[in-house]
Amino acid sequence: MSTHPNPRRLLVIDDSEAIHTDFRRILTDEPLKSRGELDLMADALFGPEAAGSSVDKTVVEVDSAYQGEEGVARVREALAAGRPYALVFLDYRMPPGWNGAETLRHLRRVAPTLPVVLCSAYSDYSWAELQAEFGESRLLRQLRKPFNRQQVRELALGD
Repeated sequence: MSTHPNPRRLLVIDDSEAIHTDFRRILTDEPLKSRGELDLMADALFGPEAAGSSVDKTVVEVDSAYQGEEGVARVREALAAGRPYALVFLDYRMPPGWNGAETLRHLRRVAPTLPVVLCSAYSDYSWAELQAEFGESRLLRQLRKPFNRQQVRELALGD
């Protein structure tokens, strides 16, 4: 977790454990259990990731939910505890539960001003359909998988 007294709290809602690991790797100092051969090759070619990072990873705290229902419950709990999330990264597809759009509908009821980044390699909804239902605003963004590390950092740190 974070050593900063007031970390920027983020929630990742995705059914893939690997995606949660990727977000933690990009945004926190949390040690990874194992590093793949490609990671080691990238470090050899470009240097350790932390050395080139412009993000102070100690000011970000990443929590996980593996289904939409669990994610909405975590947002409720965070609000009740007075420790709201600053941003949610939300997957479009999370079988067998709610998909991203359904989860977003519930999130908007619980926390109407919570910024959400919808993430996926594909979508069951067009971006135009999502904007028509949820409105065009800075509260809703889109991030395509596989995602760009710098783009994730910029979204996570906000304005």
